[in-house]
Amino acid sequence: MRKKKIIVAITGASGSIYAKLLLDSLLKLSDQIEKVGVVMSDNAKEVWRFELQNQDYDRYPFTFYPKMDFNAPFASGSAKFDTMIIIPCSMGTLGRIAHGISNDLISRAADVVLKERRKLIAVVRDTPFSLIHINNMKAVTEAGGIICPASPSFYSLPKTIEEVAQTVVSRVIDLAGLEQDSYRWNES
Repeated sequence: MRKKKIIVAITGASGSIYAKLLLDSLLKLSDQIEKVGVVMSDNAKEVWRFELQNQDYDRYPFTFYPKMDFNAPFASGSAKFDTMIIIPCSMGTLGRIAHGISNDLISRAADVVLKERRKLIAVVRDTPFSLIHINNMKAVTEAGGIICPASPSFYSLPKTIEEVAQTVVSRVIDLAGLEQDSYRWNES
């Protein structure tokens, strides 16, 4: 199996736990991954510090890129990154992607992934959705993206907030095409 090159974008929507658990999971799946490039918005760093009470995002052994670094490899389709995961994906970011506004590295990378017909997974966390949000989700879906709301499942009987959030992250990992051991409905 060819190893994957993955972009992880973290925006300022609430839900830093999802980003943290995804980065933790990608570390465990490193045998399937060639490279992980990470870009965080300024708000994402602030929300992470507030929600998780730490700055551990800078301790991961992945390559981090500034949000305005248009020289990052995945700012071009020639770098051949397979998958982009935006987790959590703010509605502002989703709106810019839906309308082709590439004003930072996150929206540019998403534009590249969509134009190259690669996999874009947007883990939206807002609730409720306005009609504008729904139309933006529709536009991204029609362009080939996957909208994966941060809606946890409970049939695995999670006991902690991390286990609840992991149900979303496990779904994202499946969507990214990575092999993992996780709870499967009605499987031993």
